[in-house]
Amino acid sequence: MGETTKDKPKCLTVFNGKSLLDWQLMALRKAGINDVAIVRGYLGEKLEGFSSTFFENPHWDDTNMVRSLLCAGDWLAQFPCVISYGDIFYGADAVRQLSECSEDIAISYDPSWLALWSQRFEDPLSDAETFVLGDNGLVREIGNRATSIADIEGQYMGLLKFTPAGWAEITNYLTTLTEPQIDQLDMTSLLSSLVANEIKVCAAPIESAWGEVDSEHDLEVYTDMIERQDLVFP
Repeated sequence: MGETTKDKPKCLTVFNGKSLLDWQLMALRKAGINDVAIVRGYLGEKLEGFSSTFFENPHWDDTNMVRSLLCAGDWLAQFPCVISYGDIFYGADAVRQLSECSEDIAISYDPSWLALWSQRFEDPLSDAETFVLGDNGLVREIGNRATSIADIEGQYMGLLKFTPAGWAEITNYLTTLTEPQIDQLDMTSLLSSLVANEIKVCAAPIESAWGEVDSEHDLEVYTDMIERQDLVFP
């Protein structure tokens, strides 16, 4: 993100008049979720006032997403939780659809991903990964290198739901890994491993506007799409 995140965490990147975190909190509250905790790392002090509950990852600079997720283990072990990446935006409908999934581990995905990825990348396959569904809306494959558009039935968004039972399955799987392996584990790789170990991961499709922000170019793309009304923002 270059200069955009020089003095603030990525989730405070301003888009369409609000920070990404503001848009996320708005969507969560509209969906009926009012208890929000934030896992902090880079420039975490900038997040004061956005929540009354914080978990700290003091090793944010040399660990990956799963280690940050483990910092919130006290909540995940007690309550059904919706988990959001910090660099995405979405509407309340996406949160509601995800919350309605009956499985203990669920993720949101966009079945119409290609239109958005074609705007973001000259070659959508340069960034997209495999996403294949099996019976009953369960994920059969996720996160591998895609060689064809046919390998991608949707785009995983970075929005998840775990029940305490689902979190127990995840932590049980993590006991099979070393601490250095956990430190470097990203969320998509975790999901891929869960599926490979026959742990059920439900996929909830969305139809409303969303996006992830990985570059300043992404911000320009989304702004142009809003102006053209190709992206109807929540």
